[in-house]
Amino acid sequence: MDRFSFLNAAHSQFIEDLYQQYLKYPDSIEPSWKSFFQGFDFALANYSEDEVSITQLASNVVATGNIPENIEKEFKVINLINDYRRRGHLFTKTNPVRERRAYSPDLSIENFGLSPADLQTKFNSAKEAGLNGAATLQEIINHLEKGYCDSIGVEYMHIQSVEEKKFIREWINVNENHPTLSAAEKKEILHKLNQAVAFENYLHTKFVGQKRFSLEGGESLIPALDQLISRSSLHGVDEVILGMAHRGRLNVLTNIFQKSYKQIFSEFEGKEFEEDVFSGDVKYHLGSSKKITTASGEEVRINLVPNPSHLETVASLVGGISRAKIDHTYQGNAKKVLPIVIHGDAAIAGQGIVYEVAQMMTLEGYKTGGTVHIVVNNQVGFTTNYLDARSSIYCTDIAKVTDSPVMHVNADDVEAVVHAIRFAADYRAQFGKDVYIDLLGYRKYGHNEGDEPRFTQPSLYKSISKHPNPREIYKKKLVEEGVVSDAVMSEMEKEFKNLLDQNFDEAKEIERNTMAIFMEEDWKNYALLGKLQQVLENYNTTYDVEKLRELAVKISTLPADKKFINKISRLFDARVKMVENNALDWAMGELLAYGTLLTEGSTIRISGEDVERGTFSHRHAVVKTEDNEEEYVPLKQVSDNKFDIYNSHLSEYGVLGFDYGYAMASPNTLTIWEAQFGDFVNGAQIIIDQYLVAAEEKWKIQNGLVMLLPHGFEGQGAEHSSARLERFLNLCANGNIIVANCTTPANYFHLLRRQQKFPFRKPLVVMTPKSLLRHPRVISTVEELANGSFQPVIDDATAQPEKVEKLVFCSGKLYYELLAKKEELNDDKVALVRIEQLYPLNPEIIQGIFDKYSNRKEFVWAQEEPENMGAWTYMLRNFRNENIQVIAPVASGTPAPGTHKKFEKNQKGVINRVFGVAEENVDLVRPITTVND
Repeated sequence: MDRFSFLNAAHSQFIEDLYQQYLKYPDSIEPSWKSFFQGFDFALANYSEDEVSITQLASNVVATGNIPENIEKEFKVINLINDYRRRGHLFTKTNPVRERRAYSPDLSIENFGLSPADLQTKFNSAKEAGLNGAATLQEIINHLEKGYCDSIGVEYMHIQSVEEKKFIREWINVNENHPTLSAAEKKEILHKLNQAVAFENYLHTKFVGQKRFSLEGGESLIPALDQLISRSSLHGVDEVILGMAHRGRLNVLTNIFQKSYKQIFSEFEGKEFEEDVFSGDVKYHLGSSKKITTASGEEVRINLVPNPSHLETVASLVGGISRAKIDHTYQGNAKKVLPIVIHGDAAIAGQGIVYEVAQMMTLEGYKTGGTVHIVVNNQVGFTTNYLDARSSIYCTDIAKVTDSPVMHVNADDVEAVVHAIRFAADYRAQFGKDVYIDLLGYRKYGHNEGDEPRFTQPSLYKSISKHPNPREIYKKKLVEEGVVSDAVMSEMEKEFKNLLDQNFDEAKEIERNTMAIFMEEDWKNYALLGKLQQVLENYNTTYDVEKLRELAVKISTLPADKKFINKISRLFDARVKMVENNALDWAMGELLAYGTLLTEGSTIRISGEDVERGTFSHRHAVVKTEDNEEEYVPLKQVSDNKFDIYNSHLSEYGVLGFDYGYAMASPNTLTIWEAQFGDFVNGAQIIIDQYLVAAEEKWKIQNGLVMLLPHGFEGQGAEHSSARLERFLNLCANGNIIVANCTTPANYFHLLRRQQKFPFRKPLVVMTPKSLLRHPRVISTVEELANGSFQPVIDDATAQPEKVEKLVFCSGKLYYELLAKKEELNDDKVALVRIEQLYPLNPEIIQGIFDKYSNRKEFVWAQEEPENMGAWTYMLRNFRNENIQVIAPVASGTPAPGTHKKFEKNQKGVINRVFGVAEENVDLVRPITTVND
């Protein structure tokens, strides 16, 4: 038969070997062979009076062209069973408000070569379906329908791991994938469901028309989260990190995180926060941290990460926070921390960061032991129908990327929801992998409560308007079962309504709202938010000079018993010579900053694309032996304190969010994210706008993340020149971040060390060099590192103030090009002053510069970026009263030209104009943009 044509080419010994493999690992072999061997076992056990070998049976099939009908039907039943496993999720009762789409072929027995006449025939393949022994086809179908096609649809056959599939199959077979709950458990579920429904109803009546992004239609999320935390605590989880968008957030804050109802009600009144300088945020973006006791008596610390409206952004932070907790609070034990991310159906299918974060699951530098993903599936995104929101069948098809199981659940069936969520807890605990729960419900109102959903989904919302809420559905079920009575339910609802009324009255007495500090326990040693003036103070970043020399030699010496490629050996030998010659380059300044901080008790994490070596082959923090690629990390040899450096996958948005989250949870760690090129940060702009520059004002959150952005114009074209300095400077206010562009290894050394010496934490954005990494003049002495301090402004050491007519402020590598021209011209009328810290500017030091060069006739800001980019508009804003002028390439839509010749012309033009040197065909007068009438 064609179906067993594979047997024709099979050698008898091969068949025997494959059969032995099947006996040990049934799911490890190709499906057609597995089917054949299953049939053989059934035939041997149930239909054959004589012993026959597998090779004999194979030969008979080939010789006769058929197999006995009873065995053939066993094969057909096995195919039916396997198809329920593969495709049963397409035919479930998971949609509470409309019919599911039709898929063909369906699971009718006729599609498997069976007929109604076979329904009462017993088949031994029932054991393969999880039944205890032979059963009729009808019994097998009933069993499969309950397990795979009721309120839960299971996707797991895409998983490659035999062990995982076996675990899931056995889990499903217990009670036919239905929960077994005690009366007490059912009452607790009803209690949480009542809280969720009654809270939303109360808000709807008391705050008519106000945005709250209701959970109505998905209230089963609350008992689901309650059960997930409780179940996971029994698996050893001590801390939960939860990220979610705005829908249902208020309900989660009150009924899971125990935020007081009166505080929520007070926030609806729109009262100001206690601190006037604190901007705050809308109530459905706020975070929370709380220690709770589960129903089983376990203490669990739970954290809800603050989030912006940009959907899915928070998922990356959840990963970073969780990893920091694993690394530092729980000594590497991922079983102690549970990351949970709650998605919307449109967002998980449409936002690219979902894929970036999903790919972190098993990566060494980013794995967290598995995340539980819960989709609150409204079947609509704002106004967009789900059919217009994705090409995939399910919004959760991202799960297939990581071989993760998915359970699609009817959100109206709260017991099925609890059952699925318990599976998620068990699977994650067993395998340390991501798992997805798709809660298929609906959204009772529009995107917000003032929106009219019938404009775009009139038919759907006609059904929703008549649909009972999950509490009413479950209450009816429990009353019918005799678990609760109508009287008890009425009393429960009345008591909760009275509690809400009491809190509503108390909320009126609150004059100003307060903001709880997210993860306050982790920040108890950094209680002070750094004000602008505090950033400008001097901090001791010195280090014993002899210990620094010893450290420099130590991290530059490779172990003699390991063989490295010649280039690496020569590079490290050269570093030792740098120490001997007292001339340290950029890489040495950076590595010594890390080494000294490690010896002083800090931990360090560096992450990003190609950071181990460095994009420009300067860092070599990780080197590999020539023969077997064994890794050697010199900085791990200097201290027991943790030093981690990881090459990330090719992601900016996801990885920057992850590292920001890591820094949010580990203030004692110098956490660094480096872009491969500075402009690559463009892809992560949402993290910058919504967290990096705004979190302190919105949520009173500190963060010490360092961003290293290679920046400098060297003829590499538009895409590899600019880190978009202007964007960061436009976002600077109220001391929210620090922006620097250093020009010496020593200053970079002190800048990094100062980051850990602050009594507070503040994001640091550094425009890091490319060509300066190996520039012969970009060197510092050991003493400058050991005894110096960070210099926000570096004056012109060669200038004679009385002769200076032109005061030029600049930053970065342009300084060295200007310096070379100044020395070439022997020009003593120009003073070149480097602004190393662009934000915040130090007014005291700068005023001293102005006073020193009081004879100046011109004050100029020089930059290599086009006039409409770089720091020019920022400098103009700060020095508008000083008659500052600019020397820069003309305004452009791209940061740099595509040809090297044009780049050189621009660069020479800037340099020559600084010194008033006329060039042929170059007009020193700047063009003025005009508007034609």
